[in-house]
Amino acid sequence: MEENNLKSKVLDSFLKLKRYCERENFKGWDPYDGLNSKVFQALPIKQWDLARLAWIQGFKRSPINFRKLLLVPKMHNAKGIGLFLSGYCNLYELAEQGNKDFGTKKEILVKINELANLLKELKDNNFSGACWGYNFDWQSRRLFLFPAFTPTVVATAFCVDALFKAYEITKDESIKNLALSSAKFVINDLNRTPHNSGFLFSYSSHNGNNTVFNASLLGAKILSLCYKYSGDENYKTIAEQAIKTVCESQSKDGAWVYGLLNTQLWIDSFHTGYNLDAISVYQECTGDNQFKEYLKMGFTYYIKNFFEKNGTPKYYNNKTYPIDIHCPGQLFVTLSKTNNFALFQDLASKVFDWTVRNMQSSKGYFYYQLKKGISSKISYMRWSNAFMFNAMTYFIKENEKL
Repeated sequence: MEENNLKSKVLDSFLKLKRYCERENFKGWDPYDGLNSKVFQALPIKQWDLARLAWIQGFKRSPINFRKLLLVPKMHNAKGIGLFLSGYCNLYELAEQGNKDFGTKKEILVKINELANLLKELKDNNFSGACWGYNFDWQSRRLFLFPAFTPTVVATAFCVDALFKAYEITKDESIKNLALSSAKFVINDLNRTPHNSGFLFSYSSHNGNNTVFNASLLGAKILSLCYKYSGDENYKTIAEQAIKTVCESQSKDGAWVYGLLNTQLWIDSFHTGYNLDAISVYQECTGDNQFKEYLKMGFTYYIKNFFEKNGTPKYYNNKTYPIDIHCPGQLFVTLSKTNNFALFQDLASKVFDWTVRNMQSSKGYFYYQLKKGISSKISYMRWSNAFMFNAMTYFIKENEKL
């Protein structure tokens, strides 16, 4: 795609998404929010785990959106707000460089403060430090149930990353201190599962999902960022232990499975991207490059196994469908975080073009997944739109450098 045509297409696509999200005030539905249905909550079967699971999966898999009919409200989601905040921080950087396509510095700063304040309101106050969860009850198979707003290391990591970026712009000490306090949540409230020479951080403070590699690395990412802004050596030491554990679990070809359980042995695109990001952030924040070979192997595997030559993003290493919107979006972030964007600009442009043509509505929002058969084209604010909003700002920012 010619440079001018690409820039025009990117600008048009992103502004459509930006206008859509701002009109909705960053509120929306989620693939997993079925249990927020006021109809379901009034039924006696809400206490039955199989009924909850069937209800969640029915909402998630259906190409028809029953949420209005069954009274599921549009809500703010903390991870989504963190992604939007991160994206607006990237837009502020562009505005500082003279790019006024997305608003003036003053206009963007208003959004940054608005979203940072919203994260302050959404944080959970019942733990050792700042932490965030999802705005819906979430059940994984019949293994465990996380009540709405249960803090998770995943949601918290995205919020913390965004808050530190907002601090760099606003110099608001309350924003920095809020983000710094998250280290206490990671250290004191997350469970640790012994593995290899170290341990894995749990997904949440609740038991369940204690053996997920990307979740443990996101805990290390939080500690790495907090080390950068505090100088606390304990944060660096614990982050190093967690990263070493996951690196020791890497396959010889550079791949990581999702987790340790027999039901977690798949290898997928965007969680691999999360792993690479977390290790990159650790290196950048600490200056410790002992894991650079693992990072290099993992990145090579990621690029070779999850993207077709024509720009089609794959979900798994061994099959393409369902194509999740996270798969193309995470590419732009990972290329930026690992300083590989210039080398793979052509791939990024092809993936971007494919994604806009196949997964963006004329109304501006992005689809959740494409399947071989009937796909869901429901607008999901956290999963699809916030994720792509942030990802596209990385794509735009990196292209401006070239």
